[in-house]
Amino acid sequence: MRAETVAVVVVTYNRADLLERMLVGLAALDRLPDTVIVVDNASSDRTPEVLAAATNPGLDVVRPAENLGGAGGFHLGVRTAHERGFDRIWLMDDDVVPAPDCLSVLMAQDEACLMAVREDTAGRLVEKAATRFDLRNPFAIRPKTAMVETVYGTRERMPARVELENVAFEGFMVRREVVDAIGLPDPSFFIFYDDVDYALRARRAGFRIWAVRDAVLVRQLDFDQQHDLSGWKGYYMYRNLFVVHLRYGQNALVRAKPGLVTAAVVALSPVRGGRAEARNVIRAMRDARAMRAGPRRSVD
Repeated sequence: MRAETVAVVVVTYNRADLLERMLVGLAALDRLPDTVIVVDNASSDRTPEVLAAATNPGLDVVRPAENLGGAGGFHLGVRTAHERGFDRIWLMDDDVVPAPDCLSVLMAQDEACLMAVREDTAGRLVEKAATRFDLRNPFAIRPKTAMVETVYGTRERMPARVELENVAFEGFMVRREVVDAIGLPDPSFFIFYDDVDYALRARRAGFRIWAVRDAVLVRQLDFDQQHDLSGWKGYYMYRNLFVVHLRYGQNALVRAKPGLVTAAVVALSPVRGGRAEARNVIRAMRDARAMRAGPRRSVD
């Protein structure tokens, strides 16, 4: 049988130092990818110089005229890789570095959807992909109720493969049949939850997602999910979480949660969050309703 081809898709924005280390890690893989497609989201730092100096075989830089956000960058990168006919597409942020055998371990798995397992620079397991993502229980404050990190604690305690219910676009690999079936990542998310949305779409189409214990990906930065909910990132966090509930909530009560959250945030705004957060959540609720239908399945 013909060996499968694989394209790595990296999205970056103004993090040249991280990108440089990441590209060095890709060049050190024992099984090199057939191409590395870097979507440079109109960076204004020294990212162009880093890319010009990189020696990765098959490096292809795509520079949109404006910052498309992570979601728009992955949409563009996956579309580019799919149009060029690659069998597998491996999605990466610029802040992870794969172990030398990471890609060969993934390519040995005969599955449509795979996830490398992240650790920090000290070797501690930090894989936050969900083993349980609950869109059935209306009383679940957050739908992610269990993740690899909390279930297993260490990589050594994991079985060889763990089934996932959502992913991050940091080491997620899909075969082209997945893109054929469900289309491209949704660029309208801009940032946050585009990866969750894509995993839910894949699972709804009948694909299973597996975290592969021995596929090691090292995250260069600490996780920091505590964003200012009254700032611009807070708007996207509220809006995109609401979209996930409206699109995929498994009953009317779960689909009603965004409205209840909106009402609660507004009611508590005099003592918590203030007017800026209240404005964010009202706008997020309005805009989430407009995104309820989701993207077309077409990859055009």
